[in-house]
Amino acid sequence: MPHVSLAQLWIPILLSAVCVFVASSLVHMVLKWHASDYKALAHEDDVRAAIRKEAPAPGQYVMPHCADMKDMGKPEMLAKYQEGPVAMLVVMPNGAPAMGAALGKWFVYTILVAFMAAYLAGRTLAPGAHYLQVFRVVGVVSFLAYGFGSIQMAIWMGKPWSSVAKDLADALIYGLLSGGAFGWLWPR
Repeated sequence: MPHVSLAQLWIPILLSAVCVFVASSLVHMVLKWHASDYKALAHEDDVRAAIRKEAPAPGQYVMPHCADMKDMGKPEMLAKYQEGPVAMLVVMPNGAPAMGAALGKWFVYTILVAFMAAYLAGRTLAPGAHYLQVFRVVGVVSFLAYGFGSIQMAIWMGKPWSSVAKDLADALIYGLLSGGAFGWLWPR
């Protein structure tokens, strides 16, 4: 079976990335269905002061911290877990969030996802493949790439399943847009 080269797919790669970027902007700035994903602590200023006093470097932290998994069953660790809080914390550098840099990284990510979907579709589908065949392959790959990491965050990091459901809805939109862009512009 003849393959489709990535050079033939640069326009659908870019169109897919732009469509996902625009759709994600609309989801977050117009629909705002993720606004309820993050809650405020009742005594946020006190918690901020305690963390600031500790002065942790940017990174991932866990409370209570257990240096070795074999220690998790020790009575003192079990007591800490019972006493609480049990939390995962990501500390970022001080200062206002750099939205421009984050949006730039997000756009690069959308190009990377489109590139990987293009690679797989180009290796499995021939030139002239039917729109629906292309749509299915690219749509599924894109959906998986945009959505399934959120499931892993729920399993291991405690992300609320309601938030995961919204992430999967986003991923479905992004997958449909990506599949549509590739199906429309697939080489004939």
